[in-house]
Amino acid sequence: MKALIYTAPNTLTFKDAPDPVAKAGEIIVKIDSAGICGSDMHAFLGHDDRRPAPLILGHEVAGVTEDGRRVTINPLVTCGTCRFCTSGQDNLCQTRQIISMPPREGGFAEWLAMPETNLVTVPDHVALNKAALTEPLACGWHAVRLGKKSLNNDLHQARVLVIGGGAIGVGAALCARAQGFDDITLVEPNDLRATYLKDVIDLNVVHPDDVHADNAFDLVIDGVGYESTRALASASVCSGGVILHIGLGSASGGIDIRRLTLQEITFIGTYTYTAADFKATATAIYDGRLGALDWFEERPLSEGQQAFLDIKAGKTAAPKIILKPRK
Repeated sequence: MKALIYTAPNTLTFKDAPDPVAKAGEIIVKIDSAGICGSDMHAFLGHDDRRPAPLILGHEVAGVTEDGRRVTINPLVTCGTCRFCTSGQDNLCQTRQIISMPPREGGFAEWLAMPETNLVTVPDHVALNKAALTEPLACGWHAVRLGKKSLNNDLHQARVLVIGGGAIGVGAALCARAQGFDDITLVEPNDLRATYLKDVIDLNVVHPDDVHADNAFDLVIDGVGYESTRALASASVCSGGVILHIGLGSASGGIDIRRLTLQEITFIGTYTYTAADFKATATAIYDGRLGALDWFEERPLSEGQQAFLDIKAGKTAAPKIILKPRK
């Protein structure tokens, strides 16, 4: 099969790769759509030791099984038997694996082998491009669900700040809206991206310099995860509020521990999603509760190297680029 393989920092090569072999309980999926995630970008830049070259990246995937079933893929493979898996916290399974990270190759390829339990059926009225957005949207769905449990005030009165206009941030904003929040502001520094988000998705978007550190937001979602965004989150959350940290941009800095302590602010790290969250997100997509989901750009998988370079240079307006193996 053909695959887009990460071979060195800033280098992706489109070439032949071995066809996947299904193990017991697995099914071969013909990939239709595979989104580029921020974690793929981290690997591409050589910033992720968990994703060493050579490796097939990509974990936001939808396709068709060999018997014709249209599916979106939950890329998180868990054991199913540990205390986390049996208590509904399977995303914390200590032996979890995710495609695009050894030992599992990712979805920037023509074919992929996955456990049948990780496949969620996509109805005929939903395009597979939109179904491929289930994975990044599920990250936001999971985070918002956890945030709701920790808030003490009425959701309709709560103010939400989402930091980052990529797919994770946009997805978190849409999931917050779908789960009952009304007052949502999204922060995005790239003017090209900000204009797109306002015009295409109808989000309330502001520049970071225009976020006044008035401790006014009940729920702050950091979809970026750099020192500067954590600092903004710490300064913007209200007393007794909640910070949800999804982004994995950098490992340290930015959190005002003294303020979090003195003002009883809850900080929650959120990792991916549970299987139940993934299915709930898919259902919300199918029901239209997350909007039109037309904020992506298609490109051939063979042109993946240029797509990554354009994202790196800030030249893409859409929050998501979806690579198509057969375009």
